[in-house]
This record gives sequence, C-alpha cells and structure tokens, in this order.
Amino acid sequence: MHDIPAALGDPVRQQTLTAMYREHHGWLHGWLRKKLGCSQQAADLAHDAFIRVLMLSEPQHIQEPRAFLATTAGRLLIDGARRRRIEKAYLQALAIQSEDAGVPDPAAIHVALQALERIAEMLTGLPAKAREAFLLSRLDGLTYSEIALRLNVSPSSVKNYISSALVHCYHSLHAADPLS
Repeated sequence: MHDIPAALGDPVRQQTLTAMYREHHGWLHGWLRKKLGCSQQAADLAHDAFIRVLMLSEPQHIQEPRAFLATTAGRLLIDGARRRRIEKAYLQALAIQSEDAGVPDPAAIHVALQALERIAEMLTGLPAKAREAFLLSRLDGLTYSEIALRLNVSPSSVKNYISSALVHCYHSLHAADPLS
C-alpha cells in the first residue's frame, strides 16, 4: 500500500519519528476529535497523518511539527471530502442509469470509484481554471471555444490550460509509477 523509505533503518530517522509521535500524537488526535466530533475518525486521520510523515525522506527537517501535522491532517480531510463527493456523484449517476439498464456489478462500481479518485488526485495542484478547462473538455466534451465562453478567457488560453493539465497528469502518473 505505502512504499516505505529505504532510510527507515536510520537510527536518527527512527528517533525523530518516535519523538514526534510521542510528543504530538495525543495533541493531533485531540485537535482532530474537536474538529470532527468523532474519536474514531480522529484516530484514523491522525494515523494517516503520521503515515505521511513516515513517508518523508527527511522528517528531521520539519521545523514546526504541529503546524506540519495540522496541515497534513487538513489535506487528508479535504481529500476525504473530495472522495465522498466523487463517490456520491458517481452513485447518483449510477442510480439514474440503473433505472434504465439494471444494477451494475459492485466490483465495477469499486473499479470506477478508484479510477475517479485517481483522477481527482492527479488534478490536485492544478490551478482552478486549468482543472476546470480540462474537466469541461474531457468529461463534458465541450470545445475550446465553448470552454472559453464559460471561463471568460480566450480559446488560446483554454488550449494552454488543457496542455498544462495534460503535462501535470503525465508527471503525476510517472511520479506514482516511475517504471512506466
């Protein structure tokens, strides 16, 4: 599931991670519990935040651990909300479609949700207009001129937005799978 950094056996790294966990896990869990109102969700998110710290190549360079952990946990909250919105939209689309064609296979639903989640991850970090132009082009099938009207920009700007989105997706794919 997660690729563990090769330097995990480094004693300085282990000491840094252990100290950070001891000093800040309780605080992070409490902070998340107040935000979420659920101790179990808070525990899961705190765990995921520390997994992200574990994945860093040099966690000893974190200057402000609580700020880093809060930012990481906040991003995880946003990722979770985005995932739930994608799942809800997909399930609504399936409900509309299933009225005509029957209920789809649960495995197919799972695969489609994973693909949608991966697409959402790939588009993270893109400027809003580039992301919107890309989605309007790829999902809605709009032409560059139609997108330009919606975004109140020129068609050449739309072309640049979509080009940058494609490059961003390409780099995102190759960062996730360096062998491809």
